[in-house]
Amino acid sequence: MRLIDSHCHLNLSAFNEDVDGAVKRARAVGVEKIVVVGTDPADSIRALELAHQYPEIYASVGIHPHNTQAASETDYVRLWALAADSKIAAYGEIGLDYYRDHSPKPVQRREFARQLNLAGELKLPVIIHDREAHQEVYDIICAEKGYQYGGVIHCFSADVTWAKRFVDLGFVISIPGTVTFPRSHLQIEVAKKLSLDDLLIETDAPFLTPVPYRGKRNEPAYIQYVAQEIASLRNEDPEEVASATSLNCERVFNLNG
Repeated sequence: MRLIDSHCHLNLSAFNEDVDGAVKRARAVGVEKIVVVGTDPADSIRALELAHQYPEIYASVGIHPHNTQAASETDYVRLWALAADSKIAAYGEIGLDYYRDHSPKPVQRREFARQLNLAGELKLPVIIHDREAHQEVYDIICAEKGYQYGGVIHCFSADVTWAKRFVDLGFVISIPGTVTFPRSHLQIEVAKKLSLDDLLIETDAPFLTPVPYRGKRNEPAYIQYVAQEIASLRNEDPEEVASATSLNCERVFNLNG
């Protein structure tokens, strides 16, 4: 299969001693490109370092909603400078997380809107984190009229109706390894019913490890199981799902440009 892992975190400490091994294992199963996602300035710098070390890795820069309360003006200056690099594929991971509330909701909303506009100025697609905040994520995207570059709702956790509403705004929907869990009913329905043209696949490694490795550290090589599960749910060829989602990822993030 021709595969792309559209979202992972090889820049986290879980991979401190194993980035090279993880990249080699991914290559061995057909993973051609990997997007390593930033969640704060230091994390974004590490993602970009990996992108320059490995030709198949691309990076993103951004401040995750958990980290927005600690964000400073200096942080945004650093992210702007990093974003000029040719191996930056997107701005993110940004958005709202109302499940854990590590930053106050008003701060999350303010910084999400700010970063949407920053991404617009940089002409970059965005990687959006939306956890139990679907309506407010949608409303903020609609309110920030300066943002016109699309992107992805990562690790999608809402229903098909919400998926189609975000697609209508110009976004694609990314499905993680939890689609292999029997109780992931919403993700299963989205994977089955949404047009293949509107889907990406991701590992979110080291998190959300799919069956058959559930409970262990996730890594980009396991993206194959996400593609296989979606193909099974849709009664389609795994190679077709892998190829289509790879082409979608290249289009959204301009990975061939």
